[in-house]
Amino acid sequence: MPRHFLELADHPASTLWSLVALAREIKKNPSAYRTLEGQTLALIFEKPSTRTRVSFEVGMRELGGEVVTLTGAEMQLGRGETLADTARVMSRYVHALMVRTNDPTKLDQMAGAATIPVINGLTDRSHPCQVMADVLTVVERKGDISSQKIVWLGDGDNNILYSWVHAAVAFGPALTIACPPQFMPKKDLLAWSRQMGGKITVTDDAAAATKDADVVITDTWVSMHQTDSPQRYETLMPYQVNRALMAHAKSDAMFMHCLPAHRGEEVTDDVMDSAQSAVWDEAENRKHAQKAVLLWCLGKTEF
Repeated sequence: MPRHFLELADHPASTLWSLVALAREIKKNPSAYRTLEGQTLALIFEKPSTRTRVSFEVGMRELGGEVVTLTGAEMQLGRGETLADTARVMSRYVHALMVRTNDPTKLDQMAGAATIPVINGLTDRSHPCQVMADVLTVVERKGDISSQKIVWLGDGDNNILYSWVHAAVAFGPALTIACPPQFMPKKDLLAWSRQMGGKITVTDDAAAATKDADVVITDTWVSMHQTDSPQRYETLMPYQVNRALMAHAKSDAMFMHCLPAHRGEEVTDDVMDSAQSAVWDEAENRKHAQKAVLLWCLGKTEF
């Protein structure tokens, strides 16, 4: 069976911890991990991308491999070929497949038919590669992530948050989610996390949530699959990460955002550009975390 990387919840915590440790080693000594010579990664994009595309392309090449990048519009997917047939054909050409798409069932269909590893590069439901980079960033700056209070502010029905709920179960930090009542996380996700022992708190009080936070995270208020509206911005404005809200967090709290950021909406310039901001380290760490995932998927690790 191929080693897919579709959701963080698919893997035991020991594997995810090992991937973070490997990513740190790769970051320190990248030349020691050129073990994918002769192997090719295909990247399929049905959604626009900056960080996912560049970090996977550069990362795979730094590991010694090659990359083929495709969009859904230029493939036969756009002319009616099934996802399963595409996955079967790609399995004959390349060694691994990263897919960035809207509907998570598309990813599941491709993984079900592929005989090579399939990696989730983002769906409307989740973004596990981003959150692995986030975890790596917290570990670098804070040490033991399991002792941290992590706070999410904004839209509770968000793909980054979905993967962060999975990460909270695997890595053990306390996760507080502050969002408006109409933008709460899905009930089945919260029920799963609590059943699995996750330390999850949900509130609509942004200031109370942020009190004594070690890490503060947000994302855009309108994701690629959501509808923009003045009412949405008005509802989410109390959850904007600004200096006044960050003042409730610990003095050494770090701020994270997966990018792209809409400055002046979900976050202000004085937070994005402050010493507390870890967004540029976080963006860089996409490459290192994904290199670890690629090595694991392609059987180049001992775990």
